[in-house]
Amino acid sequence: MESDSARSSGRSWILSGTMMRSTAPRRRRLSVLGLLLCCSILTFYTLLLLSLTAIVPSPELSFPGTSLQTSFPVPSQEIPPDYVQIANSTAEKPRRKMQRAPCATVEEMGEAFGHVSWKESLRVRRLIRDHFALHGASRVRELPPEQFCKQGFVIGKASQAGFGNEVYKILTAAALSIMLNRSLIIGQTRGKYPFQNYISYTDHSFTLDEVKHLWRKNDCVGEYGRHLVMRTDDFEKPTETNVLCSNWRKWKQPIIWFKGTTDAVAAQFFLKNIHSQMRKAASTLFGKPGYLQSRPNTFGELMRAVISPSENVQRAVNWTLRGGPDPHIALHMRMLMNKSPKAVKSALSCIQKSLFTNHLQVPRPRVVLVSDTPSLIKEITTKLKEFSEVVHFDYNLFNGKISKGKGKELRQSELRVKDWGSAPRWVAFVDFFLASQAKHAVVSGAQRRVGTTYAQLIAALAAANQLGDNDTTTPKFSFFSSFQSNLLRDGLRNQVGWGHVWNRFAGPLSCPSQPNQCALTPVLAPAWWDGNLQSPIPRDIRRLEQYGVKLSSFGIVDEKRLYSFCKSRKTIVKTIQVTQV
Repeated sequence: MESDSARSSGRSWILSGTMMRSTAPRRRRLSVLGLLLCCSILTFYTLLLLSLTAIVPSPELSFPGTSLQTSFPVPSQEIPPDYVQIANSTAEKPRRKMQRAPCATVEEMGEAFGHVSWKESLRVRRLIRDHFALHGASRVRELPPEQFCKQGFVIGKASQAGFGNEVYKILTAAALSIMLNRSLIIGQTRGKYPFQNYISYTDHSFTLDEVKHLWRKNDCVGEYGRHLVMRTDDFEKPTETNVLCSNWRKWKQPIIWFKGTTDAVAAQFFLKNIHSQMRKAASTLFGKPGYLQSRPNTFGELMRAVISPSENVQRAVNWTLRGGPDPHIALHMRMLMNKSPKAVKSALSCIQKSLFTNHLQVPRPRVVLVSDTPSLIKEITTKLKEFSEVVHFDYNLFNGKISKGKGKELRQSELRVKDWGSAPRWVAFVDFFLASQAKHAVVSGAQRRVGTTYAQLIAALAAANQLGDNDTTTPKFSFFSSFQSNLLRDGLRNQVGWGHVWNRFAGPLSCPSQPNQCALTPVLAPAWWDGNLQSPIPRDIRRLEQYGVKLSSFGIVDEKRLYSFCKSRKTIVKTIQVTQV
């Protein structure tokens, strides 16, 4: 029995051992399959997380060593190292743009601007002051012959066409004189300055006749062999201009004339010049193009230094203010003889927003109203008076000297009535200097394109007027753009033309079908697309190609291609003997 029992227990042990041996591989197979399944699930979720992160990257994350297709290879002898560094820095822009939604409203775009950078503006003010102290007419005309004959000049010539475009020609020349360390000449026509009866010009500048006289007086040709030659460059001829490819600081001609500079863009093209000397000079004056929130009010400070209202225009401004305080807000409506209820409603709402933004707690703020459409003025005045005191220059009631004869020198063209309005041309100068007295904000509204050169310059001069030399607190001044919804049906795509402040935001990053917008606006209109949420329209991409610039849909400049283009093109030099001018 014992043996049977033992045999039985032995068999059971053997059987159980056999069963254990047969089930163990099965368990191991199950555990391996489970592990593989867990790894697969973990891999799937990891890839999903990475794909979502790639679509909307966190601004707190950075990935060293990554590069975009538009970045450059390691610098070679062909391309200057400093130029490659700039190219690689601009190639990072798409990553910043994709941190936000696929598109943005105008108000979201304007959030980057805030108020004018007063510290940078004061720095530029000091730069302008120091420049004219060294290169201004009062000092240069007293130089000994040897030094005077080495002096360089930049001339700004304007006709008596549109106010904004023509003033930008003068201001661009002033900016270029600073970048090149040259003296400023303001051109005359038959012995008269442009808009001479309405604008007074700085005594820091020369006339061309005075320079010719001093050239002969100091015998620059006979004694030093230096002929009075003017080198011209036309910005509006992209295949000929040297704005991106040449080092203008090395030009030897005594006078330079940069033509076709009818807006804020031309002078800022030097920010992308292939020569580091020119880029540095431009960024010193205009700031870095990618930092829109901290750029100076360059053209406002230049205006403050170079032009002022004539005595008769100032008298009309004072008459309109009636001895009262300066206005709080200026509203400019470019309506092209239309009366759009939507535009009026949007502008009124924008004024209310500007009051709130600047924390104006006054019972009835003073609002200056400027428009090219007389019928609109009557309509909007009634609604403005519900919450403000309206200030408007009524030229029909003004009996000053400017309205009796002299203003007739600027005759209103029949073809320009729709563009500039039916009022006499001289009224635009009174309106301009009146609106530039605004203490807190300028609001720009329009029938089609918002932020024209005229409105830009009003805002720029107003901001400069409100900035004291010794301000230690941040001045509260803002520039607003009022868009009614029908202007934004296709986003900002219809804000075409380089003279319009929102053109550099008109590309695919601008959302379609936006409601009414009241957006903070850059006082210095950008010329490039380096800022966040800026993107070009196809028309501008094609136009930039003529300048040798390959521009991506995000506004990135292919710096390597620009350098190659500049090195392969023939330099065009056009000169004029000044005796022929």
